[in-house]
Amino acid sequence: MPLDKKTIKKIMKRYKDVFDILEYYDKTHKKLWGRERIDITLHRKIIKKLKDLKQQTGKPISRIIEEAVLQI
Repeated sequence: MPLDKKTIKKIMKRYKDVFDILEYYDKTHKKLWGRERIDITLHRKIIKKLKDLKQQTGKPISRIIEEAVLQI
């Protein structure tokens, strides 16, 4: 069943982020999905706050940082 232009635009709008990720992969052959380990340097006060948040929420520190960055 062929799709009309209206349906194609609707799909492209709804899944724009997925198409952008796949386009990036086609151009660079680098995945934007999954997780990757990095080393960062943080001030001791921030590390203490992250550890406190980890105790309060039960979430790993990496997940707390990811959620904070996504809110920016």
